[in-house]
Amino acid sequence: MSKQSSIRPVQPRDTVEVHLPDGRVLSGPRGASAGEFLQAVAGSLPAPIVGGIINDELRELTYPIQMDAKLAAVTMADADGARIYRRSLTFLLEVSFADLFPDAKLLIDHSVASGGYYCHISGHPPLTTDELAKLEAQMRNLIEQDLPFTRQKLPLAETIEYFKKRDYPDKVRLLAHRRKDYVTLYCLGNHLDYHHGYMVPSTGYLRWFNLLQTNGGFTLRYPQRSAPTQLLPMPEYPKLLAAFRQYGQWLERLGIDSVGALNDAIQAGRIREIILVSEALHEQNIASIASQISGRHEQARLILISGPSSSGKTTFSRRLAIQLLALGISPFALELDNYFVDRDKNPRDENGQYDFEALEALDLALLGDHLQRLVAGESVQLPRYDFKAGKQESGDVIQLRPDQLIIMEGIHGLDPRLLPGPLAGRAFRIYVSCLTQLNLDRHNRVSTTDTRLIHRIVRDASERGYTAQQTISRWDSVTRGEGRNIFPYQENADVMFNSALVYELSALDPLAEPLLRQVPHGTPEFIEAKRLLAFLEWFLPVETDLIPDNSILREFVGGSSLKDFKVWQA
Repeated sequence: MSKQSSIRPVQPRDTVEVHLPDGRVLSGPRGASAGEFLQAVAGSLPAPIVGGIINDELRELTYPIQMDAKLAAVTMADADGARIYRRSLTFLLEVSFADLFPDAKLLIDHSVASGGYYCHISGHPPLTTDELAKLEAQMRNLIEQDLPFTRQKLPLAETIEYFKKRDYPDKVRLLAHRRKDYVTLYCLGNHLDYHHGYMVPSTGYLRWFNLLQTNGGFTLRYPQRSAPTQLLPMPEYPKLLAAFRQYGQWLERLGIDSVGALNDAIQAGRIREIILVSEALHEQNIASIASQISGRHEQARLILISGPSSSGKTTFSRRLAIQLLALGISPFALELDNYFVDRDKNPRDENGQYDFEALEALDLALLGDHLQRLVAGESVQLPRYDFKAGKQESGDVIQLRPDQLIIMEGIHGLDPRLLPGPLAGRAFRIYVSCLTQLNLDRHNRVSTTDTRLIHRIVRDASERGYTAQQTISRWDSVTRGEGRNIFPYQENADVMFNSALVYELSALDPLAEPLLRQVPHGTPEFIEAKRLLAFLEWFLPVETDLIPDNSILREFVGGSSLKDFKVWQA
């Protein structure tokens, strides 16, 4: 019998098969949810399941499977799973707060490195210890009831009217610029809100959290991906908090407290003013940092600059050098990359690959010796690293003038192990990061990490020829390295520079969108590209011609007048 003759119409089966990544196949009733299928493998996974990937698309656990499909679990240890958990926890906090304090406003402000969101309130005094305990108890009460998060689509006009009645002007302003005629909302109890991505099926999933009083507000603490069912200790972070508060004051000066307000300003023709004032605030801050360095010129001979990827550290360093030159201080740029150890001595990571981000990848003994001799006024023959051969070679011989400072930029700049003991007190340390505080609305944050990823996608495409897919595929490794080498040391900085610009995502949107749309469906990076595209839809575009040529944003969009600027040499 031929294969063709064996093909005939049949009635649909009552069951479907799902194919798991490890080759196993599960059979179950047609229409059973992704969560029901994944329960069969939950015990073999290292973290709780909060979502699924069905035929290369991210889905909620409640998604019904009607046809044979590929299915992979998304856990709290995955980036998408962590977002699902935190998003759901935020909505639970929002609902619980509204039930207890109906006349107050909750603002979810910024993230903290140990796992959490700093929150504050208006229309009510800061929560007392008892009030915060009642709020946490209310959240746990809703968790105990295991109430469902239900999803529905409503017409845009109806949604706007709902938020007007609830006195949410920031949400109304944001939705006024929405390009689609509907909004996907989630419901918990009698509360509706939109959240930019999927939720867990019910409140019973949200067991790992607590609330902690913090600096006049409180922190909603949640697990990190590395320990998905634990709350890590939360260190004090007064310098980072001060940087966020300064940016909040800048937003007040600009009259922009949300993305909806930014879109209103763009539509009203105020964007040139917004850009100029934003850039002026940056320049004031850089000049202030240069002045602080000048005041410690005799003692602090080393300027160490560190911060996470795609935060604008290179342009910041050059603008700082210009301000120092204006004060009569001549900086010398020492390149840490030339101090890599020979390749055969480079440490390896847990996968056996060379770990170029480990502190031990640097020749610390040679670096320390050279720095001490340079600060003492001696001449030194610098190394030059041959990256192709993986070996150090002899470089230039230099000797600093008495008025010169050394500027070093690198991921280990705030690590106390970088410098030998005698030099520890002779360094001025600067942490640079785009600490985004302009949120979509009071309950929906703009992630600093997302902003940096969009920076990198645009820059990689124009300067390195990378596709958005290639950049996204490397990003998880980049952020893991930051978690090990940068964030634990950020409070060691003498000053923090917030490189965020209120208008930057509006300027990046027209450049990033076509790159993200080229990520092929069916690849792991497609899910991330789709999420970023949905996020960028909230921003009205801004022409890049309006951006000053010395702006930090020019490091990513191109056209920087500082691209070829060389810090003064010895």
